[in-house]
Amino acid sequence: MWVKLCCLLLYFLALFVLARVFEAVAWYESGFLATQLVDPVALSFRKLRTILECRGLGHSGLPEKKDVRELVEKSGDLMEGELYSALKEEEASESVSSTNFSGEMHFYELVEDTKDGIWLVQVIANDRSPLVGKVHWEKMVKKVSRFGIRTGTFNCSSDPRYCKRRGWLKSTLIMSVPQTSTSKGKVMLKEYSGRKIEVEHIFKWITAHAASRIKTIYNSEHLKEEWNRSDQYRVKIYLFANLDQPPAFFSALSVKFTGRVEFIFVNVENWDNKSYMAEIGIYKTPSYILRTPEGIYRYGNNTGEFISLRAMDSFLRSLQPEVNDLFVLSLVLVNLMAWMDLFITQGATIKRFVVLISTLGTYNSLLIISWLPVLGFLQLPYLDSFYEYSLKLFRYSNTTTLASWVRADWMFYSSHPALFLSTYLGHGLLIDYFEKKRRRNNNMDEVNANNLEWLSSLWDWYTSYLFHPIASFQHFPFDSEWDEDPDLFLERLAFPDLWLHPLIPTDYIKNLPMWRFQCLSSHSDEEMLETFPDSESDSDSENKEVFSSDREVSEDDELSTCHGCSEGGVDACSCASQSCPHEPCERKARSYSSYSSTGDLEPDWSAWPSDMLHCTECVVCLENFAKGCLLMGLPCGHVFHQNCIMKWLAGGRHCCPVCRWASYKKKQPYTHPQPLSSEPPS
Repeated sequence: MWVKLCCLLLYFLALFVLARVFEAVAWYESGFLATQLVDPVALSFRKLRTILECRGLGHSGLPEKKDVRELVEKSGDLMEGELYSALKEEEASESVSSTNFSGEMHFYELVEDTKDGIWLVQVIANDRSPLVGKVHWEKMVKKVSRFGIRTGTFNCSSDPRYCKRRGWLKSTLIMSVPQTSTSKGKVMLKEYSGRKIEVEHIFKWITAHAASRIKTIYNSEHLKEEWNRSDQYRVKIYLFANLDQPPAFFSALSVKFTGRVEFIFVNVENWDNKSYMAEIGIYKTPSYILRTPEGIYRYGNNTGEFISLRAMDSFLRSLQPEVNDLFVLSLVLVNLMAWMDLFITQGATIKRFVVLISTLGTYNSLLIISWLPVLGFLQLPYLDSFYEYSLKLFRYSNTTTLASWVRADWMFYSSHPALFLSTYLGHGLLIDYFEKKRRRNNNMDEVNANNLEWLSSLWDWYTSYLFHPIASFQHFPFDSEWDEDPDLFLERLAFPDLWLHPLIPTDYIKNLPMWRFQCLSSHSDEEMLETFPDSESDSDSENKEVFSSDREVSEDDELSTCHGCSEGGVDACSCASQSCPHEPCERKARSYSSYSSTGDLEPDWSAWPSDMLHCTECVVCLENFAKGCLLMGLPCGHVFHQNCIMKWLAGGRHCCPVCRWASYKKKQPYTHPQPLSSEPPS
C-alpha cells in the first residue's frame, strides 16, 4: 500500500511540474501568462459577448461594443485564462442532455426533493404543442447548463392526473428554486408568465428569480450594519459592483452553497459616500471579498481565480467543503492508488487484472467501512469544536498561493481528461518498467509466468484457502490435533469429496527446520581395525533381534498403508502413521554408532534439532548424507536432503515418505533411546 501511495504522490508531483512547463511554453509562444489581465478595449465584439454569456449577464439591449465593454468591466477583471476557457467552451459543440420525466414520482424525486439546485422544466399539456420550440429549447438548455441549472421535459400525457392537480392545463415553463436560505429547505415552483417566448427573456426571468435569494445592500449604513453583524454564517462573500443585479454565476453559486456560504450583493451604483468602504479596505469596484473569522481575502488576485462559475465553485469547495466532497475526493484518490497495482504487479496479464479487481474491491470496501464511524462521530454534539477547527485549517491552507496553483491545475486537467489519462498511463508504464527491471535483477522467475500456469496456481490457492482455512492461516507449528480441534474434522465431514482430494497450501514449508550435516574428528586406522570385529558381532546380534521383531509386519501391510495414503489423503496417512515405528532410522543410527559407514567420519548429533531422528541416509534419493549438505526435517522427526524433500512436497505429497505423517501437522516430540551398553552379553 505504501508503495502505491508513493507512486501516486510522484504522479501528482509530475502533473504539477508538467503544468508549470505548459505555462512556460504558453508564455514563450504568446508572451502572456494565464493570470495576466486583459484590456477589454482590445477585444472584439464576439469575444466580449462570449465573456458576458459565461458570466451570466444579459446583453440583448446593448448593440454597441462600448456598452458591452463597460458591462464586462463592471462585472470584474478579465484574465487571459478566463478568456481562453470561455472561447474553448464556446467552440466545443457538445450536446447537453435534458431529462424526460415519466410521471409524478420521477418529477418529485429529481425536482421537488432537490434542495441545492435550480431546475427549468418545460410542461407540455395534453394535445398541445410545447411553449418553446425545439430549436429554441436546445439553445436554452445549452445556455443555462453553464450555470449548473438542470433542465427537463414533463409530458402530461404520461401522468394527466398530476398535471390536472397542479393546474397545468396549458403548456408552460416551471422553475424550481429553494425557498429558504437554509440547507435542505423547501422548494418553490415558479411559472413563467411572460409574453415573449425568446431565449434572452426567459434567461432574464431565471436570473431575476435566482438573484432574489441573495441579500442586496443599497447604502453604506446597511453595509456597516451587515459587516459588523455576527450570525450563523462563518463564511460570507461580498460582491461590490455597479450592476442592476448580480451575475448569473453568482446567483447559481448562492443556491449551490445554501447553508454553507452567505452571498451578499452590494450595489454601489448610486452611492455618494464611499468612506466606509475605504475603512474596511475596499478601494475599487468591482471586488469579490471573502470574509471569514480569520480575516478578509480578495478573490481574483491568485492563480486560477477567474470570474466564472467553475473557478469560484472550486475555490469555495476547498474553503467550506461538505462531507460528500471529502468522500468523493477520498474515493478518487483511493481508486487512483488501487489502479497502480496494474503496473506494479508483474507476471501474467490475467494475473494483473485479477490482482487489480481484488485491490479495487478491498480498498473501496475498507474506504466505505472507515467512513461509517466518521459519519457517526460527526453527528455527535461534542465534536462541534473539532469540526470548526477542521474548517479553520481548511481556510488557512486553501487561501495560500500553493493551493491556488493546485486548484488551477485541477481545473486544467479536468477540462482535458485525455491528457490526464495519458499521463497516468505513461507514469504507470514507467513504474512497470522499473519494477520489471528490479525483479530481474533479483532473479525472480515470476515475471515471465504463463497465463494458464498462473490460473492453475490461483485455483489451487483459492480452493486451499476456501476449504482448508485452519491449515492455511495457522503458522507451523500449531498444537491443534483431531481431538483438540474438531473444526477441521467437521469441515471434512461437510465436504466428503475433500477426503479424496486434499488441497493443502505450501506456506508451512518455510517454517520447517533446516541445518547442515556436520561430522566429528576422524579416527585412526588402528582404532577402526581393533573395534571392527567386536562391533560387527554386536551389530549382527542386535540387527537379528530387530529384524525378528520387524518380521511381524508383512510387506502386504506396508503396501496397503502406502496405497491408503495415496488415495485416502493426508488424514488416512496420519492414522496409519500411528502404527508406523521409526526402526529404519533408529536401526541405522544404532548400527552407525558401532561403526561408521564412511570409514573415518562420525556425525555431529549436537548440531541436530532435539526432535529430529538420527539417521545418515535420505530415503528419497537413497544416498548417504555428505558433509556440509543441507538437511530438512519434518514434524514426524524424519530427516532428508533439503532438495529431495522440497521436490516431494512440491509435487502435492504433503506427508512423510517414511511414516506418512502429515507434513504440516505437529507431532509429539521424539525421545531418543538410551545408548546401548558396550559390555558383551553374559
